[in-house]
Amino acid sequence: MSKLGFIGLGIMGAPMAAHLIAAGHEVFLHTRSKVPAELLTGQASACASAQEVAQKADIIFLMLPDTPDVAKVLFGDDGVASGLSQGKTVVDMSSISPMDTKEFAEKINALGCDYLDAPVSGGEVGAKAGSLTIMIGGPEAAFELVRPLFELMGKNITLVGGNGDGQTCKVANQIIVALNIAAVGEALLFASKAGADPAKVRQALMGGFAASRILEVHGERMIKRTFNPGFRIGLHQKDLSLALAGARTLGVALPQTAGAAQLMQVCAANGMQDLDHSALVRSLEIMANHTVA
Repeated sequence: MSKLGFIGLGIMGAPMAAHLIAAGHEVFLHTRSKVPAELLTGQASACASAQEVAQKADIIFLMLPDTPDVAKVLFGDDGVASGLSQGKTVVDMSSISPMDTKEFAEKINALGCDYLDAPVSGGEVGAKAGSLTIMIGGPEAAFELVRPLFELMGKNITLVGGNGDGQTCKVANQIIVALNIAAVGEALLFASKAGADPAKVRQALMGGFAASRILEVHGERMIKRTFNPGFRIGLHQKDLSLALAGARTLGVALPQTAGAAQLMQVCAANGMQDLDHSALVRSLEIMANHTVA
């Protein structure tokens, strides 16, 4: 069994680390707050710093909110980089900037270690079920080394390309998800305002070409008003900001992405940034002065 490290034990990270522990690996844990007691079983133990995790583990996983968080954990005081020795592997499963990811990889490579960017899709449900989609950027040899561990956390596992390409794929994923949520929200709002039962409309659409996972899961959330977070609006805002910043750098226009980002900003401005991203429909409802129900 491998000696693993896992840093970042939030809504996603805790269940992901739990799968590694359940498989019998020795796992060294660190997070900003207290390590959840339910993880400290068997071969798992808490560490006082990211540096300590890197010193004890051969493969170190990160699952953090944003680019500055990853930079601090990797290269800040008592960070991962200060605890690495040659031959170790760092796997960042956060969703962060593709451009910064390439810089992080170069710095870790300079220490004689491999780096994989491996953002995920599937939310809390996928993290708990071990069914995440994992999009990986980095060297093939490092990918093959870590693949059995990815398989404990996910089902659809793809080496997309070199460092940064995993993060680019995740940004593309978040564009598609955001635009689909907006489309489902607009459709159900239109149906409801026109006097049709949005639940029956959704049911009918699920049998046609408009059927999608977003319509199935988030359409139901919109109708039942179950906006407890599986993936928070605030985090999706961050991902769309990465998309738009990348678009500026690349010189391309993403007008629909910009529109979805503005809808999420309406939600955030009304104190809804911690709701599930399906609550994007609330911005449409505010503008229409009508609730899908």
